[in-house]
Amino acid sequence: MKTQFNILRKTRELVLKNIEGLTHEQLHVIPEGFKNNIIWNITHLVVTQQLLHYKLSDLQCLVPDELIDAYRKGTFPSETISEEDFEDIKELFLGLPDTLEEDFNANIFETYQEYPTSTGYVLTDIQTAIAFNNLHEAMHLGVIMSLKKLV
Repeated sequence: MKTQFNILRKTRELVLKNIEGLTHEQLHVIPEGFKNNIIWNITHLVVTQQLLHYKLSDLQCLVPDELIDAYRKGTFPSETISEEDFEDIKELFLGLPDTLEEDFNANIFETYQEYPTSTGYVLTDIQTAIAFNNLHEAMHLGVIMSLKKLV
């Protein structure tokens, strides 16, 4: 599992490296043909990781419910995130993988609610959820890279 945690960290580092130099305004641009912006994608990754790992394990998510409600699957950008709030989101983005690994090693993920993903893959336990989340994050890295070219 150590590899899975390292992949998660590396993907998130790549996301942040890809947005270096963009203005706060550019992070909010929704190019024609897209439904979301870069800042939504990053916050969505924070939220989805929490839902796939903690919520489906019947554990308390480590991010506020308001964030979950605004950035879960099926949502769209509805507000501008302040620079200060985005700094907080980036801290979560970088820090939560370490917390996940610590919690996994502490064996807190005792149960898991089976979950069929939109890709058709069914998550059955925390191990499959962690691996699938890495796929999800890589897909959004690609979206962010595409968005960057258009902002």
